[in-house]
Amino acid sequence: MARDFRTIDAWRKADDLAVLVYEITQQCFPAEERYGLISQMRRAAVSVAANIAEGAGRQYLKEFLQFLYRAKGSLSELEYYIHLALRLGYLNSQQHEMLRSSQRDTAATLIGYIRYIEKLIRNGQKYT
Repeated sequence: MARDFRTIDAWRKADDLAVLVYEITQQCFPAEERYGLISQMRRAAVSVAANIAEGAGRQYLKEFLQFLYRAKGSLSELEYYIHLALRLGYLNSQQHEMLRSSQRDTAATLIGYIRYIEKLIRNGQKYT
């Protein structure tokens, strides 16, 4: 039986982060970035939640953990894009802080969840 990804706090935060990225990039970025930085930021943000959801559907915890690590990598990628958007002047300080705060909160929750899953694996436990 697959885990319901909607019950995973890290997924909920990642989902909220993806929506925030869409909202801010729609409002603040120039049209010429539609296929550049906007696309990259959105892809990375969506990838976080999507990897958690896909991993939750896997049969074994070790597989699930691999997807959680992919989500973590996408969060790091998004962190850089947020930094770059600020440097390029596409974000004001308030928008930057909103994105960074959501990204950091999602990362902290995801890292905690990864540690929990790693502990289950070490102890040979099952997770449904």
